Amino acid sequence: MRSPSYAVMPARTLRALVVLTLAAGAVVTAPTAHAETAPLAAKPYMGWSSWSMQSSKYPGLNPDGDYSYLTEANVLKQAGALAAKLKKYGYAYVNIDAGWWMDKAWKSGFDEYGRQKPDPTRFPRGMKAVADDLHAKGLKAGIYLPAGLEKGAYGDGKTPIWNADGCTTADIVYDDLRTTNGWDSAYKLDFAKPCTAKYIDSQARLIADWGYDFLKLDGVGPGSGKSGDQYDNVADVAAWHQAIAATGRPIHLELSWSLDIGHAADWKKYSQGWRVDTDVECYCNTLVSWENSVDDRWDDTPAWTRHAGPGGWNDLDSLDVGNGEMDGLTKAERQSYATLWAIAKSPLYTGDDLTRLDSYGLSLLTNREVIAVDQGPNPPAHPVTPSDPQQVWAARNTDGTYTVALFNLADKPASVSADWSTLGFTGKAAVRDLWNHENLGTYKNRITQALPAHGSRLFTVTPRGTTLRWTGIEAESPSNTLSGNASVADCSACSGAKKVGNLYLDGKLTFNDVVVPKDGTYQIKVAYISGDARSVNVSANGGAGTAHKFPSTGDWGTVSSVHVPVTLKAGTNTVTFDSGTGYAPDIDRIDVPQS
Repeated sequence: MRSPSYAVMPARTLRALVVLTLAAGAVVTAPTAHAETAPLAAKPYMGWSSWSMQSSKYPGLNPDGDYSYLTEANVLKQAGALAAKLKKYGYAYVNIDAGWWMDKAWKSGFDEYGRQKPDPTRFPRGMKAVADDLHAKGLKAGIYLPAGLEKGAYGDGKTPIWNADGCTTADIVYDDLRTTNGWDSAYKLDFAKPCTAKYIDSQARLIADWGYDFLKLDGVGPGSGKSGDQYDNVADVAAWHQAIAATGRPIHLELSWSLDIGHAADWKKYSQGWRVDTDVECYCNTLVSWENSVDDRWDDTPAWTRHAGPGGWNDLDSLDVGNGEMDGLTKAERQSYATLWAIAKSPLYTGDDLTRLDSYGLSLLTNREVIAVDQGPNPPAHPVTPSDPQQVWAARNTDGTYTVALFNLADKPASVSADWSTLGFTGKAAVRDLWNHENLGTYKNRITQALPAHGSRLFTVTPRGTTLRWTGIEAESPSNTLSGNASVADCSACSGAKKVGNLYLDGKLTFNDVVVPKDGTYQIKVAYISGDARSVNVSANGGAGTAHKFPSTGDWGTVSSVHVPVTLKAGTNTVTFDSGTGYAPDIDRIDVPQS
């Protein structure tokens, strides 16, 4: 039975409770040289994490009770399989997640300095021996901690802080013992007190001396389902950044989970990666399920895309596509899952049982062309069409080609088209299928594919046509018509420094002078701002409207764009954006292709 402080928590909350534990009386040595040529997070990291199997109720995974999978023996078994099967493809990190300092009843252990201590049953040789074994296989070692001072480490405020004369745990937290992190499992650290940073220093020193290359700091806020001053852990993250630097060892700092995008600048400044969403695991009889949270990523990732790049990446969580039945997904879902992770340039770390990879799963995890999309120099993809059931995501690559993904997120088969105009050109293009390593030939103006439910395709598109010409029309143009609540507002990020907002409860914006040379369906580019995902009805010439959901741009000061198909007649047209009974995004401008 779990201790009372954990018993009331939902299963997924336990993930952040695993705090880094150092063996009592561990000998502290001077920083050692670490062979590391590339800067941290020059590209998204690749590896394996223990949490997916720890958290699953799949038969046989946790025979000794919930979360019992995490043991030294199991970690090293997975490391052996990773070294044999995946290392040559770039997978290197073996990350030990929550629970390494807890016994089977989930009771925590701490050393005399209030630092987490490995459970002797789970890790009988301690954490340094495990890291040494991983390094001997040519792998990197990862470990886990929650934000704050775990309640069990407080010791009535009398526990001394390592290497900090006169400092105790009472000297590093708020006097009212306010709690923090996503599970309220810890006391909030007060960095106005001079002793507090010393505690983070002591934890970082211990991790470095054990030889760890990666730390996942979990339950970080704002985020992790919490907001407000009590759950603001930016100071913790900054202290960890500084403490890690002081050890002299390059340690990748990864933050979790559902981080507040409003603090993206802080996460980028102080860490190498940040979880943008909740746990991907379903906490059920498989590792994941499509509906639990895999499918959430298509909605939640776009706002973060602009924040990813060398030095720090958007983390979409574990990629569990290798075990078939145990994953809980169809083959089509497994490929779509892997496709999104790759084009978003998320870290590629699987939570599968690497000793039981099926042939299809192995092919997904080891496809060098798809891995190159994730690991190469090109930017992450973003949606070029709205967040409707049929979506197209794309990125313009440094060599002038495009990475293009087609997704059918509907529960039944459907065709999905990538129109070259959404990429900025018209005419012909050569298409290569990356999953199947096949050149498909030349396609004019678009490619259309019939996809199964939750299916996808992934291409490299090489333009052979001409750059498209556009006609731009500002939303605030006096020739437009506003009705209902719609009104013009200032917008420093917008192309004309203004936008049309207040599109709610039958608010409408009509562009009256949309001129095209001939009849046809045109992919109109819509620049918009929306702090959350919102739908709008788009119609032409007073006809029936089609509802499209625009992805969140992350805040109300950032402009993004998508393309919507609109059927127009030769000459002058009207195009209307109607909120209907809901709330629509603010509109900056539209750009109309001229062919």
